Amino acid sequence: MDNKKLKVKDLVSIGVFGVIYLVLLFGIGMMGIIPILFLIYPTVLGIVAGTVVMLFMTKVQKPWALFIFGMISPLVMFAAGHTYVVVVLSLIVMIIAELIRKIGNYNSFKYNMLSYAVFSIWICSSMMQMLLAKEKYLEMSIEMMGKDYVDAMEKLITYPHMALVALGAFLGGILGAYIGKALLKKHFEKAGIV
Repeated sequence: MDNKKLKVKDLVSIGVFGVIYLVLLFGIGMMGIIPILFLIYPTVLGIVAGTVVMLFMTKVQKPWALFIFGMISPLVMFAAGHTYVVVVLSLIVMIIAELIRKIGNYNSFKYNMLSYAVFSIWICSSMMQMLLAKEKYLEMSIEMMGKDYVDAMEKLITYPHMALVALGAFLGGILGAYIGKALLKKHFEKAGIV
């Protein structure tokens, strides 16, 4: 069981992949400058980041690695001024993703793919702030993006729309996992993930 504990090398990998994921997150997040595109941002992130996250899962096949990796971005966003909603919802999503991965013993493509699909839903927490911590989110958003942008977002972010956004993120995660598998076939075979 000792070989299943996280070591310094694993923590370094978590940090490196966490930085790469953050760059993708904020780069792809630029599409959110156009309010309507903000609703498809989680789907696009799920697709594009799939290769990075699936490679991470082949490199670090240990308990709690995905959880730690997945909490880096929400904690950075919280430190940058986002509300508690991002951290709390992400915490729930990451625990579920970690448990799914554990069912597959960390080396099953099927369970890693499902885990990543659930993982991809965490970014919806940034939009859920509009519904669950509205005053604080509006204050922060008006300061950064202006009143016209916030008015448009307020009309777009509803509970029914968020259900569709979460579904899009989940499906984007599945597609991203399959793209990652195709691009990283050699790494998956070496790691014993089929």
